[in-house]
Amino acid sequence: MIKYVDFRKVKVRFSDKGKGRAIVLLHGFLESLDVFEELSDQLSKSFRVISIDLPGHGKTPVMGYAHSMEFMATCVMSVLNSLSVRKYIIVGHSMGGYVSLAFADLYPEYVAGLCLFHSTAMPDSAEKKKERDRIAKIVMNDHTYFVIDLIPKLFAKENLSLLKEEVEKATNIALNTTKEGIVAALMGMKMRPNRELVLKHAKYPVLFIIGKKDAILAWENLLLLAALPKKSIQVVLENTGHMGFYEAPEECFNALTKFIRICYRK
Repeated sequence: MIKYVDFRKVKVRFSDKGKGRAIVLLHGFLESLDVFEELSDQLSKSFRVISIDLPGHGKTPVMGYAHSMEFMATCVMSVLNSLSVRKYIIVGHSMGGYVSLAFADLYPEYVAGLCLFHSTAMPDSAEKKKERDRIAKIVMNDHTYFVIDLIPKLFAKENLSLLKEEVEKATNIALNTTKEGIVAALMGMKMRPNRELVLKHAKYPVLFIIGKKDAILAWENLLLLAALPKKSIQVVLENTGHMGFYEAPEECFNALTKFIRICYRK
């Protein structure tokens, strides 16, 4: 069920499906809660699944020139407070993982588990920061070419012909993201800090879903990061790029279901 909650004088869109233990799904850059439609439908058969349009994405308006990961995390908390949910597993895809880490840093007592879904705790390099500034200038002139060029690169090359509908869906969602929303996210990601310590000191289980053919984040680096938490679980998807919920939906669903049960095991 689609709902809205007030946050800083705007309406934040989210969905709330199912009953039971709570899982929060946070989408990535150029995405919306709609990318999790199939996954949330499946998970909601056994759990309560809350998916949120982060600021500047989907139907949630942009709220400034830069959306820091901490700002987005407070937006997520506002939604969860409105639902009176006090313990949950946070699952963040790509940029949503950065927001999840910021959330776990700010509100650790509410986190029962954390999943970095094709995501990292590492900050941008100096080179990457310059690249974000360059892209921001391109986007303000015309974001269409940037989106159409980027989205296919998020999938493993061999999956492009097999997943034409999924690539088209991801592209359409991205094209509906405003220029201002894209730039605000770029600036927020550029300023995010190193959050390795959040992983190192996590008292809850941490799941890493990693694509072996991810062109955005090198899988070897993510495995090194996965050694930090005391309770770490790694799932490496052999034939997947950066979009596991589209490229390997069954494997991702099974991994998350198993992880959820581990996190809530008494």
